[in-house]
Amino acid sequence: MMSSVPSHAMHEALSIPRWYAIYTYSRHEKKVAAQLVEKNAVCFLPVRRVANRWKDRMKMVELPLFPGYVFVNLALTERLKVLTTEGVVYMVGFNNQPYPIPDEQIHSIITFMEEKLQFDPYPYLTNGRRVEIKHGPLKGLCGILVRKKSKYKFVVSVDLIQKSVALEIDASDVETV
Repeated sequence: MMSSVPSHAMHEALSIPRWYAIYTYSRHEKKVAAQLVEKNAVCFLPVRRVANRWKDRMKMVELPLFPGYVFVNLALTERLKVLTTEGVVYMVGFNNQPYPIPDEQIHSIITFMEEKLQFDPYPYLTNGRRVEIKHGPLKGLCGILVRKKSKYKFVVSVDLIQKSVALEIDASDVETV
């Protein structure tokens, strides 16, 4: 089957860095991220601090926000750098082809992390009211507004891996998109 896209255009498209999700072996996220940094890859492993109790003590530990996933920003021409990393199972996609994650989804999570806001994993949502934050440090972020008891949660989803993260927000700070 012949491609109607010129080969130079195809190579150019494959050379543009995009965000991809990498699925890792269980509990290998930090190790994979460290190895990718050593390979000069731009990677992002969102973590949250959680109090963990052992028999004799309590300790704060950092756990991946999305267990089993690390995000990497690279051109597909460099994917062997990722696939040859110990602990990587595959790059998430369709029909054995990695599929990019929209920049806005990654940037929303990075913003949560930079602002040091309180957030938690949240069940992935496929419906709900899409909103944009109009005030405060998260101004401009888009997500879904959900109500939990008497409080509102702002939920950002990473569609490709069907995972979400939520933080409490004042409903007056958002407008419907």
